Amino acid sequence: MNTAMDQFRMKKALIVDDHPDMLDFLTSQLSILGFSVITANNGGEGVEKAIEEKPDLILMDIIMPGMNGRVATRRIRSNPETKDTPILAITALCRESELRGCNVAGCNGYISKPFTSEELQEMIQALIPASRPENLITTLAEDSLL
Repeated sequence: MNTAMDQFRMKKALIVDDHPDMLDFLTSQLSILGFSVITANNGGEGVEKAIEEKPDLILMDIIMPGMNGRVATRRIRSNPETKDTPILAITALCRESELRGCNVAGCNGYISKPFTSEELQEMIQALIPASRPENLITTLAEDSLL
């Protein structure tokens, strides 16, 4: 049986947020899912850690002092080593035009605060499709019949 924790075990996530409470909450949620978690307190630090650590997923706050999440996302996208990393915007923005701006900057999706643990997990699963070990077992069984 493939659980969410099995799905994300051995994957690395970077959380970029300037609010310690949100960093703690997101770190807890991603750890429960099986991610190894790295954090950054601002956009500039997030860009540096994305390039240095090459995470499998980035959760990016949009409204931060200094370098905001849109600018940080564009910089991550401009680097050949991180250009394809899935980025989920975590934002208090709620107007459609503001949310579209997240996608224009290069985010693969967004989730507006407040959100539930279940909503967060659904968004992450949409960005990182499940590896299906049962398909591998079926394929191996079929190959042994040949």
